Amino acid sequence: MKRILVIISLLACFQLGAQTTKSETVIVIHTSFGDITAMLYNDTPIHRDNFIKLVNEGWYNGSPFHRIMNKFMIQGGGNKNGENDPGYTLEAEFKPNHYHKKGALAAARMGDQYNPEKRSSGSQFYIVQGQVVDDRYLNSVSGKTGHQFTAEQKKVYKTIGGTPHLDGDYTVFGEVIDGLTVVDAIATVKTDPGNHPLTPVVMTIEILE
Repeated sequence: MKRILVIISLLACFQLGAQTTKSETVIVIHTSFGDITAMLYNDTPIHRDNFIKLVNEGWYNGSPFHRIMNKFMIQGGGNKNGENDPGYTLEAEFKPNHYHKKGALAAARMGDQYNPEKRSSGSQFYIVQGQVVDDRYLNSVSGKTGHQFTAEQKKVYKTIGGTPHLDGDYTVFGEVIDGLTVVDAIATVKTDPGNHPLTPVVMTIEILE
């Protein structure tokens, strides 16, 4: 009888664990250049849940990538009606295991002068393209910001690339898992002096069930 009770108890614990462990939400950003598939991190729940909410509300349907900088990032987040954000900001969720490698999905924000808490925009986001850097550059960033990179982060930045100078200042809440070539293609479109694309690049985002 005791053995049966122990087995039942273990099964209950296993089932509880299965119920509380949630896999990452996967999204697809549809563009005229192709699809970008990304996952949203579970350990940045404020940004994850807000992004899901906006997608479900259709905020990003016809939304433009309005700021594009080759070798840096592509940014979007306003809706098709010209609203830049939904009128609120989000608490920062800095995680040392999430950094600005190529393909990182991160939240844009106002600068420190107006936003000392580094709160994120309610809808503005960017996808990192970046570029490969060397130890000299990483050491320079550490010297200026005080941010220390792990051995794994250094390896990624020196082989895949990214924008390491943004680490610790902007919330990274997801990453591209397919479609980096699409990011590269969008990043090369012609822009005006203000980094606005001369030909609109719009998106529609869906959540994969």
